[in-house]
Amino acid sequence: MFKPSRILVPTDMSEHSDKAVRHAFDIARFYNSEVFLLHVIQDPIQQCTIDYCISADMVTQFQQQMLESTRRGMRTQLAKFPSIDPKEITTDIKTGVPHEEILNEAEERKIDLIVLSSLGSTGISKYTMGSVARHVLRGAKCSVLLAK
Repeated sequence: MFKPSRILVPTDMSEHSDKAVRHAFDIARFYNSEVFLLHVIQDPIQQCTIDYCISADMVTQFQQQMLESTRRGMRTQLAKFPSIDPKEITTDIKTGVPHEEILNEAEERKIDLIVLSSLGSTGISKYTMGSVARHVLRGAKCSVLLAK
């Protein structure tokens, strides 16, 4: 019987991700599993455009603000679930291509179950399986649960 001990929940902090978080914690309670919440910042700040550059100090400042905003967003998401103790969760923020970072995190932490939303958070992707979910399904070496 499959008994996950380490569960990774990638989040974009949308309502769809809330469903994945809920499913992950239901499973974690049942199997007494560790839960890892991950957010990937996809578009890092570009220092230069065609004819204008911002200073390295400004880029660093923007990155720090983005990280703090993401931390607040993750705390706000977890606060929606009063039965979940945030101290029992390991949270992480990465920068890069979301599906690549999710798969890397799963390998590094020896995850045996990834729980993620099957739907994107914007535009037409709200109605189709998201490309991140599709790439994670294809590349994962562990079980993947898509929350609908």
